[in-house]
Amino acid sequence: MPALQPRTVEVFQQQQATIAAQWLHALEASGAVRNLKPEDVNQQIQEFLHLLLDGLQAGESLSLSSGAWDDSRQFLEKLSHSRALLGQDSHQTVNFIFALKGPLFNALQQGLGDDASLLASQLLCVSDLLDALGLHTIRTYQKSREGVIKRQQEELLELSTPVVKLWDGVLALPMIGTLDSQRTQVVMESLLQRIVDTGSEIAIIDITGVPTVDTLVAQHLLKTVTAIRLMGADCIISGVRPQIAQTIVHLGLDLQGIVTKANLADALALALRRLNLTVSKAN
Repeated sequence: MPALQPRTVEVFQQQQATIAAQWLHALEASGAVRNLKPEDVNQQIQEFLHLLLDGLQAGESLSLSSGAWDDSRQFLEKLSHSRALLGQDSHQTVNFIFALKGPLFNALQQGLGDDASLLASQLLCVSDLLDALGLHTIRTYQKSREGVIKRQQEELLELSTPVVKLWDGVLALPMIGTLDSQRTQVVMESLLQRIVDTGSEIAIIDITGVPTVDTLVAQHLLKTVTAIRLMGADCIISGVRPQIAQTIVHLGLDLQGIVTKANLADALALALRRLNLTVSKAN
């Protein structure tokens, strides 16, 4: 692989202002700075260009694993994380690096145009370096984006499993959507904690909003019911629609003596009877 020549670094240093201006123009033309503050973009351009020149001037290696590129890697990692939090896509993020290719190539063309062989070798060096920086940027972005998505999923799980106190001693958990292993764990943790906090004796799991019940969903329900019983509370499953009842029968599922009701109102009425409570209309 051709080595970077000191003359290349000198060219970049001499044309630093031009490179920065062309880089900004390329970013604007590609839409990579959309929804970003202009002053922030200008600061990032100046800072990274300074780090890039420092890394090139160190002359140790063009490999990003070299210590000369530590600051550049850390800068790109912070930039990728911030762009992921802002909701920018991967193309916008990685284009921060790839939009720099044109300005650097133009600078080399002007500064080394008198030596075709040297120009070709230096273009290859710079291109390989920017490709490596771009790959590092996109890898970091993907990790950051995955972290954002995971956190959002966890927040949605918590929001989709609210434990409601219907009466003294009676809790209800309305389920909406598919019940999978991860959600079952969240359900059990939140419901069991509420049982401990309130000292409730009965928990109602309402599955009106659960589209289908298959063998796996039934197993998750059984795990939740078993955990509730181990806490010394009873459990009632409500919202068993005719379609779900038929599915349970066809699958041959055994709910092991779990009390089920067609709707939440019937489940609450049963819970109140078990607590020796009655509700009557006021005269």
